[in-house]
Amino acid sequence: MTAYQHPGEPGTATGPAHGAGPARYDAVVLAGGAARRLGGTDKPGVRVGGRPLLDRVLAACATAHATVVVAAPRPTARPVTWAREDPPGGGPLAALDAGLRLTTAEHVVVLSADLPFLHEPTVDRMLSTLRTSGGDGVLLTDPTGRDQPLVAAYRAPRLREELALLAGRHGALAGLPLRRLTAELDLTRISDPVASFDCDTWDDIATARARIREHGHVLDEWISAVKDELGIDLAVDTRGLLDLARVAAHGVDRPAAPLTTFLVGYAAAQAGGGPEAVAEAARKAEALAARWAQESTTEDRPSGDGQQPAQGDVAPDATPDTRPDAG
Repeated sequence: MTAYQHPGEPGTATGPAHGAGPARYDAVVLAGGAARRLGGTDKPGVRVGGRPLLDRVLAACATAHATVVVAAPRPTARPVTWAREDPPGGGPLAALDAGLRLTTAEHVVVLSADLPFLHEPTVDRMLSTLRTSGGDGVLLTDPTGRDQPLVAAYRAPRLREELALLAGRHGALAGLPLRRLTAELDLTRISDPVASFDCDTWDDIATARARIREHGHVLDEWISAVKDELGIDLAVDTRGLLDLARVAAHGVDRPAAPLTTFLVGYAAAQAGGGPEAVAEAARKAEALAARWAQESTTEDRPSGDGQQPAQGDVAPDATPDTRPDAG
């Protein structure tokens, strides 16, 4: 697709509100298309924000009990189960059938591998809506109102039932369009022009790459890319670490900011890791930086005694108005 809008943060949408966290679900990601409009390029491997499109989609369904990727195996940021449609290249219905055979949950999220702005809250929202709707599935629509059946959550038994009927009616699923399946299902639709944005052309890729570098997106995208690259599965309190870096830079010295945050990470790892360890290490470091800054702006004598400290009692760089970077 090439249509794209800027409605706000990734994953925001109009439709039913978020419900409780989703129940157990499986995910099937279809990643074996020919990508003809990209000249046959390996589309799932195209990088947006430093991460392959496939890895970005896998991050959005990271809470799935089982994740099946229908494609030839390749390195991925997290472990998945691989499946292949019969015959290879047999189309989305054949691929979906192959993926479903390796799932067991009642609810299944079905995704294409080219969704750069899909995030976990949108997946949760589709599942929550599915649980309360009573229908067969919940899918997103794009800015033009067109259904996106590969950004959806379904009741797996209904998918299997309809796929079996289609296979019996046509002799095989290979080559059949997705609409043959969705036309038989009771579907709820959610409008989400951001999460439904897929990358079919190089223009789409360029749009996605430009958007993640915009103010308000670039930092979160960078942190996600670094975590994937380093194999870190940790909810990073970005705002808290930035506050710490700001205190260290202003109260101590500008190069202290990156070194301090590095040491916080190292200390948290030594303490066993996890968000709590990071928060505690950051709290201690920020308190130290604040004390350091206070010392540099407080005269080293009791107030009102009229006495100046001896020249040797105060370090030359401790007086605010004599430091090179004062002010």
